[in-house]
Amino acid sequence: MLDAARAEFLERGYEAASVRAVARRAGVDPGTVRHWFGDKTHLFTATLGLADVDPAAVVRAATDGPVAGLGERLVRAVVTVWDTDYGDTVRLVIPAVMSDPGLRALLPQFLGAELLGPIVRRLEVSNARLRTSLVASQMAGVLMTRYLVPIEPLASQPPERVAALVGPTLQRYLTDPLPAVAHGPAEEQNSSHGE
Repeated sequence: MLDAARAEFLERGYEAASVRAVARRAGVDPGTVRHWFGDKTHLFTATLGLADVDPAAVVRAATDGPVAGLGERLVRAVVTVWDTDYGDTVRLVIPAVMSDPGLRALLPQFLGAELLGPIVRRLEVSNARLRTSLVASQMAGVLMTRYLVPIEPLASQPPERVAALVGPTLQRYLTDPLPAVAHGPAEEQNSSHGE
């Protein structure tokens, strides 16, 4: 089933793939796929080797509560999830995904739909996608320097301390005014779309 899921995701993309299509490709009933993997999100994370990670739980942990503390809650939720096995999963999965062009191309779709999308909707501002992409860049840096290329003392700080240190930067991206820059072609295009 995981081979069929991988093929389906690579062929159709994350958003267009379905549990039913994966079941058809694997030659099983859709109920069998749902029994073992639940929904499409969990099927995709299992395809990446992250069967025990529930992206919806991470997002809920971050988005439950006022927007004012969202940055700190997000850092705490992400770091707590990856700390459960001392970062071993991150060290195994991220290099594998990054070395696979198909999975690497799917990752932005998955992150956008399942992790960043709920935050975009929570912000309710026209440039929410830009803001959440800035947050993602900061979190990628935290994951890199905490787990992949551990830099001390950040790598050994408890999740609460990391959240207290990094959370305000994420919060600034989420809610503070973004700096104005001179308009160039790309900036004009982004401005016309509210981003």
